[in-house]
Amino acid sequence: MNTKNILTFLALGLVVMTGCKNANSYSEQLKAEKKLIAEYIEREQLNILKEEPDTNYVWGEKDFYQVAGYDNLYFHLRKRGEAFSIQDGDTVWNHEAIATETIVMRYKKFTLSVPADTSSFWTTLDSPYPVEFKYRTDFTNAPTAWHEAVRLMRYSESECQIICPSKLGFEADGNTVTPYGYILKMRIKN
Repeated sequence: MNTKNILTFLALGLVVMTGCKNANSYSEQLKAEKKLIAEYIEREQLNILKEEPDTNYVWGEKDFYQVAGYDNLYFHLRKRGEAFSIQDGDTVWNHEAIATETIVMRYKKFTLSVPADTSSFWTTLDSPYPVEFKYRTDFTNAPTAWHEAVRLMRYSESECQIICPSKLGFEADGNTVTPYGYILKMRIKN
């Protein structure tokens, strides 16, 4: 084998090894994310509920519902809001009716690591509720996990905490495979 062939062979081997490493890298990142979420649940001694609580359920401080249909999405209702009247006298939760409404959200976002790293959009000078989106139609301003949280919060002025894996969070979180916790306060804009 001449020098040119050896260099070509080594370059090809390097490309294959790099490609294999990157292919495994995402899988490894997902495993690390799952482990971080499990460690957070254990460290915080959370009580995981496997069935969705009904609207009358009294949430314990450590009760988190593992949202059906999603891996590693957990929901805790911190404060039940006030019934929102969709039409005169109608206080029944109706997904079709709420889809026409604008949801406004305040949030605190934190990492699940120790110590937690927090970014807050709880209040701003410009708007008391800085994020607006249409329920179940606008996934640009609000990730999938937030839409699920709105479904479970049900009423205006509700407050919750969620544990959110990267693929259900904002696009940038998915790119870095970083899970986050959120404290969300929702209001239905009249």
